[in-house]
Parts: sequence; C-alpha cells; structure tokens
Amino acid sequence: MDPRSTAQDVHRCDLCETAIAQSYCDFCHVNLCKLCIGEHISDGYQKHAIVSIQERRSTLIYPKCILHTPKNCEHQCKNCDNIFVCSSCTASEQHRGHIFVEVLEVYKAKKKVIEKDTEKLQNLITPKYEEIALELENKLAKLDGGCQKLTTEMSKQGEEWHREIDIVINKMKTEISEIKEKQRDLLQKHLEEIKQIQSLMNKTLLAMSVIKESREVTHIIEYSSKIREFSKLPSQINVTLPTFIPNLIDREQLESLFGQITPSSLGTEESVSLIYQLNTSVKELLDEPELIATIRTGHESLLNVTFLDKDKIWTSGLTKEMKCFNINGSLDQTNTTGSGKRPKDIAVDSDGNLLYSDDILKTVNKIKNGQIIELIRLDRWVSDKLCVTSTGDLLVTMQSEDRTQSKVARYSGSTEKQTIQFDDEGKPLYSGNSQLKYITENRNHDICVADFGASAVVVVNQGGKLRWRYTGHFHFKTNKSLNLRGITTDSQNHILTADFGNHCIHILDQNGQFLRYIDNCNLNYPYGLCVDNNDNLFVCEYNKGIVKKFKYLK
Repeated sequence: MDPRSTAQDVHRCDLCETAIAQSYCDFCHVNLCKLCIGEHISDGYQKHAIVSIQERRSTLIYPKCILHTPKNCEHQCKNCDNIFVCSSCTASEQHRGHIFVEVLEVYKAKKKVIEKDTEKLQNLITPKYEEIALELENKLAKLDGGCQKLTTEMSKQGEEWHREIDIVINKMKTEISEIKEKQRDLLQKHLEEIKQIQSLMNKTLLAMSVIKESREVTHIIEYSSKIREFSKLPSQINVTLPTFIPNLIDREQLESLFGQITPSSLGTEESVSLIYQLNTSVKELLDEPELIATIRTGHESLLNVTFLDKDKIWTSGLTKEMKCFNINGSLDQTNTTGSGKRPKDIAVDSDGNLLYSDDILKTVNKIKNGQIIELIRLDRWVSDKLCVTSTGDLLVTMQSEDRTQSKVARYSGSTEKQTIQFDDEGKPLYSGNSQLKYITENRNHDICVADFGASAVVVVNQGGKLRWRYTGHFHFKTNKSLNLRGITTDSQNHILTADFGNHCIHILDQNGQFLRYIDNCNLNYPYGLCVDNNDNLFVCEYNKGIVKKFKYLK
C-alpha cells in the first residue's frame, strides 16, 4: 500500500471483498482485483468496460435507441430537432441525407459551458448580489437614526413654539413615521427578493455541480444556462430621507409656516447586465484611426454590415444576396432572400442566426440551417432597420404605408412588447418622410436612431423617453446638413454614425456630446456600420462595395 494513502483511499474488491481493487468495471460499477476480473467477465457480456481504479466512472452513459435495442445513441440528427440516433438509425431510409453530430462533441461543449457558467456565477454574479444585500442592510440600519434626527429637530422647534404648535408637531411626526414605514417595507421587501435570488443561485450552483459530475448524457445536453437570467442585476433602491425646513412663528398660518418635509425619494436605477462589465476597461480615442483590413464584397452598392463572430461578418447590398466573409476577405457562405429582392437590413441574433428585414413583404425573417423562417409580419407598416439587444430582444424601425409616420417596435420572438413613437408632449420622435432609420442599442440600454429624414441622431432611454438629439457639430468642415446612414456603439458607450454625404463618421459620447470625426481615412460614401467585440469598426463604402476595418481606440 502507498504509505501516503489513507484508509479511505483503499478500495476493496466487490467480489472477494478482501483483496485491494486495482481495476473497475465502468459498466457494472464494481471494484475488481486482478484475480476476480476473469470471473466478472466470464458471462461473456460484451458491454463490460474494465478500466484502472483511477479511471473509474469515466465511461459515458449514452441513451438507448428505442428502435434498435440495445444499441447506444452516439449521434444526434440536426434535421430532426437533434433527436438521439444510433448507428442503425443513421443508415436508415428515415435519415437519408441528414446531418449528424456526435453526442460526445455536444456533451464536451455543453460541459465547458457549465464550467464557465459556474465560474461566472461564483466569482462575478454571486459577490455582486452580496454587495447589494449588504448595501440594503446598511440603508436599513441608517433609516431609524436618520428619521430620529428629524423628529428631534422638529421637537426642538416645537419647544420654541410652545403649546400652540403641539398639534402640528404631532401631525408631522406621524408623517415621518409613515414615510419610515414605507421605506422600511420597500427596503425589507427588496432585501428579501435579493436573498431569494441568492438562495436560488446557491441551489443552481449545487445543481450545476451535480450535473457537471454526471455521466448521463441527457442531463448534460439538456442543461439550460441561467447566466443571462442572473446577470441582469435588480434595480437599485435609492432612499433619500426627507429634510425639515423650519419657518418663523406666524400664528395665523401656523401649520404651513412651521416647516416642511421634503418628499422622500424611492427611485430606482436601471440595472446593467454584468455580462457587459466583464473585461471592460477605459479606452481612449486614437488621434489617427488605423486601417486594418479591406474586404471586397462584390456588391455594386454596399448597404449593410453586421458582426457575426471573431473573424466573420455578414454584408448586403441592392441584390437578393447576403454574403458572409472571413476577416481575410474570403467568401464563407451566401444566402438569398425569400422574395428575391434586396434585404432592407441584416442582423445576427444571440444564437448566431442571420436575420433580415424585407420591406417588400413587410416581414422580418430568420435563416436557420439554410431555411427561411418568418418571425414578424406587419400590417399597415413597412419594416426597415434591425437591432438585436443585449437581452435578446429585437428592435425594428418601421414606417407607415402612407409614409407619414415612423416608430420603433421591440419584439420578443414574434411578440411585440413595446412601441416608441411619441415624446412626452405627444410629438413624433422620428421623421415620417424617410424609411432610412438605422438603429442600435447602447450599453446603458439607450435606443439610438440615425434619422436620415430629420438629419439627426435621436436617443431615447429603455422606456422610450427622449434623452437627447444630435443635429451636428458647430465646427463641421462643410455647410452641408447631416446625411446620416448607419449607426453603432462600442464598449465605451460611444455612438458612431455614418455621414454619407460628408464622407465621415461622427463619434459622440453617451450624452450626445461630439467627440471627434473619422474623416481622414479616404472614406467614400460611408453607409452601414458595426463594431466587433474588440471595438474594431467596420464601415461599408457604398459606391466601391468594400468594407473597411478600422482601429480607432487605444
């Protein structure tokens, strides 16, 4: 026996129950010594899997085929909703010409997702919730003291005013007590909600730990990540205590002049997903942007570009073709619209599927596994530009059939969740005389629209309330008005918009303040824009049919 081993490290043979086990049957789940291996496999059953004791429980348990018992299902059929299939199924007429993936590869990929999710939940999200809970507890602890200070001040003022103001004092004390109770209830309720989420996360971590150690393929493959659900932090509760403002004694107006209690604040701050906080650092603008790459798309008139992954982009122009290119400029794949007409815009959803809008059919469509799926069909409105949000929603700009109104609609799947069309005074937010309204979402969830018809960038918050408009910079190099096309944002909350007629890009901060132009890189009629995960900027040049990739941040 290894002198470093403890008694708990020794595994005895399950057959003879005396000898130390050196082997393990990973199918029957029994410990075996050398002498008992032969007896164990003497039944001739071919499924025995004898491994060393150190490698026990390493053999995966595949689901059994319901058609070809007792064969294991070691593949999934992509054409049949990823059902499990065995080798006989793959050779059958039912699955002729279908695409199969190995279960082992899917298993390994999902297991990596679980490991990454576990790490994020443990190291990033859970500590953040602990901070929020601690902050709420501190606010609760300070609530009594702050309110007591107010009542003391009022009592002091009341002593100076003597008996004739006792009624007023008692009335205001009651008001303070009511405010305190309301704030206490709100803070306590929010704290309980936070702790419930923390409890749920702990249960999720425990469940993921069990799944991660499981050898059941279906358990691993059917795992559904909750990282996006937990990453959206709850709203912050801002409690501002009221203040007491004393007045001079005036018996005739005793109640109104004794003092005031300023309204308390129970506002909330919109939460920001922790996903955007990962590896986000402050980056400064370069003095001179650097041209990194040029991709020739073959589109005679290039309109749109959208980022797919670390080295691929989708493009579209005035034809029915939508082309995907590697960053080295080679064509990766091509898809075409169902109507045979050009797409009005393109986007990529959170699963990597290509989306496109068709203003001829008034639809928004998804292409999955080469098949066109209709997501949205509009009535009396025409679809225009697209943006997939950080939460997976889809923002669509659209115009009425009579070309008099424009709006932004938010969709979850095919369900409309929100319409943004008018400001607080009932006035239209967007021009109605042009269908060109590119759209993007900022990291703080603001919705940014480049409105060609209004020559303006229009920004509203997540609730649709107008924040600001940008109509140009007073140091602009020409007297021409803005001729806006594409718009995009980066990790620094910069907003970048293409000025088609003035051959430049405007860079704004999140509050609409002009920062800089990109206008010294021989840009020629810039149109569609997008930014990749490393804050590289892709710009469509309309007439030349090329995409230019720029580095503009340090």
